[in-house]
Amino acid sequence: MKITRRMWGMAAGAVLALNLGLPAQAAEEAPDALVKRVSSDVLETIKKDASLRNGDTTKINALVNDKVMPYVDFRRMTSASVGPAWRQATPEQRQKLQDEFKALLIRTYSGALSQVGDQTITVRPLRMAAGDTDVLVRTQVNGRGDPVQLDFRLEKQADAWKIYNLNVLGVWLVETYRNQFSQEINANGIDGLIKTLASRSSMPATAGK
Repeated sequence: MKITRRMWGMAAGAVLALNLGLPAQAAEEAPDALVKRVSSDVLETIKKDASLRNGDTTKINALVNDKVMPYVDFRRMTSASVGPAWRQATPEQRQKLQDEFKALLIRTYSGALSQVGDQTITVRPLRMAAGDTDVLVRTQVNGRGDPVQLDFRLEKQADAWKIYNLNVLGVWLVETYRNQFSQEINANGIDGLIKTLASRSSMPATAGK
């Protein structure tokens, strides 16, 4: 099945829905229960918030910083996307990579949120043994057209589950960016990647891209 811009838009909206506004007590929940409880409520919030759907980057940035980032292992996500070169990067370069990668994802979400409409999310049964600290939560985004597979990798750190990767229709975010980033690093080094990310994140958002 071809992954269309509409599908990416649906999935990106769902990503925000699954991460915005997670309360502190959610750490005690099973990861699938957490996803099921939060997703439908927050999707409704996004649907009703015209400024989010219209790509108000200031508001989206504030929401991401306050409501999303505490529940994402973004350092792990960034380092895995950069690949082996992360180990050679200086602390300053690592911080810049995280900042620019986050800005790029926010820009992507800014365009994708305009696609949020009548979506609902079905969480599939979780395969998890007692004591597991790394799990895969499988979901399906339902709306107009074909349903979209959206899966999340979560790791339990202390008493909190954190997302570190996601999969849309068999395409993992970290692996996709790693392929792109490695080409830039091979050609222009870490500083070249930082410069490229900065230029991409400053471009106007495109709906559903």
